[in-house]
Amino acid sequence: MKNISKVAILGGAGRTGKYLVNQLLEKGFTVKILVRNPENFTIQNPNLEIIEGDAVDESAIHLLLKDCQVVMNTVGQRPGEQMVASQATKNILKSMNMYNIRRYILLAGLNIDTPFDHKSPKTIIATDWMKTNFPEIQKDRQLAYELLVASTVDWTQVRVPLIVFSDDSSEINVNLEDCLGDKINVVDIASFMIKEMIESKYNRQSPFISGI
Repeated sequence: MKNISKVAILGGAGRTGKYLVNQLLEKGFTVKILVRNPENFTIQNPNLEIIEGDAVDESAIHLLLKDCQVVMNTVGQRPGEQMVASQATKNILKSMNMYNIRRYILLAGLNIDTPFDHKSPKTIIATDWMKTNFPEIQKDRQLAYELLVASTVDWTQVRVPLIVFSDDSSEINVNLEDCLGDKINVVDIASFMIKEMIESKYNRQSPFISGI
């Protein structure tokens, strides 16, 4: 995708999101991030703009997306709080349509199901574990995917296994039908999301990525 100058990020204050923010800034992009507690956010850069707010707040999302060409989302479910995935998706899609933003890339777990999956027994076990132990989160995440499918935007849902918070990079597997590995380094998630933002190889698809 060409002519990307400013990227909106949800979840940029999280453990995975910070890697994404730093890599985007290193590559020269201007970044706008939505942060609930800006006083606790430590990354500083002249090309970084911080918007205070919450992903479930429509007005905050609208402010975040203004003047951006791409939206990226690494928000996770916060314990003890209202479900965030589907409401954030509704807010994002509404503002994307208002601003005529086409590209949206989000991070999800391998437990999300799509009609194109041919999950291995190991991946099915991981999916079923999530459905059994966190049914509300699973339902909300699955609804978010269905909202994307029903939309007209160019989305990519990046599905990952266990995230390893390491600065070491490795080769990765990319597969549209199954998760081929057990874990992936956080730096490789950020790199893949940025590459996909630029190349748009998996528009309206949900690739699994994992370390080799």
